[in-house]
Amino acid sequence: MKPNRSVRMPAIILALGLALALSGCSAIKLGYANLPELLYWWLDGYADFSDAQAPRMRDELARLHRWHRQQELPPVVDVLARMEALAPGDITPQQACGVVADAQARLRAAAHGAGPAAGAIAASFSDAQLRHIERRFRRSNDKFRKESVDVPPAEAHEKRYEQMLDRLETVYGRLGDAQRQVLRDGVAQSAYDAARILADRQRRQQDLLQTLRHVSRARMAPEEARGQLLAWLDRAMHSPDAAYRTWQEGLVQEGCRMFAAVHRSTTAAQREHAVRRLQAYQRDLRELSAQPQ
Repeated sequence: MKPNRSVRMPAIILALGLALALSGCSAIKLGYANLPELLYWWLDGYADFSDAQAPRMRDELARLHRWHRQQELPPVVDVLARMEALAPGDITPQQACGVVADAQARLRAAAHGAGPAAGAIAASFSDAQLRHIERRFRRSNDKFRKESVDVPPAEAHEKRYEQMLDRLETVYGRLGDAQRQVLRDGVAQSAYDAARILADRQRRQQDLLQTLRHVSRARMAPEEARGQLLAWLDRAMHSPDAAYRTWQEGLVQEGCRMFAAVHRSTTAAQREHAVRRLQAYQRDLRELSAQPQ
């Protein structure tokens, strides 16, 4: 399961990224069609699946992909349609956060779609595989620390600004200098703290490793193991640290305000660009969800 990234950028930008991660409509369809294979290789890079585990993992990802295409793409289209309806006018921070809540619900639903097969695979992990996962976590954390923590504040702000600008311009087209300044000011004033995020990321990883060790050493039944993974997912998305949860929610609210401010600065032509882009993504996702099994 991929770590939750919802605090690595203002959450409204994540919501926009639900269907906008790829640069073109045909690319979305191509990327979604190949998602099981891409996910398999991403997961294998962490777990180093055995010859016995690999076909079961591929089968589970194919099943999950069929389920998601039929059951979850229509609700994602609904989220995009609500965004489209909001786009022509000003958007309040509360409305932006409503979109965030919709997006988070879809992410939770996708995670809960994993079946007992996922639990069975987790229960079959060897100690060597768990050590492999731990090493991969360590390398990933070292990379994040190097790129986002151990850098001058100005460099960190610029990187976050560029990431958000890229996502916003995917929706609106090119932003003008004044609009970019709105975004840059928001980033500069943000309470975002990469070191704090890294600490919670490590907390989630260690929790996952402990869960996987417990599941594998107990050789749990598939459904019981799946329940353990879902319990971990809930802890991953809701930190047991009340102060961190409060800070994290503050980042979400901050992101909603930032997005609303940028949207308020957009022109009628930019908003029309956003409407057309959102409509195009909806068409693509409808076509994907209507494809036969």
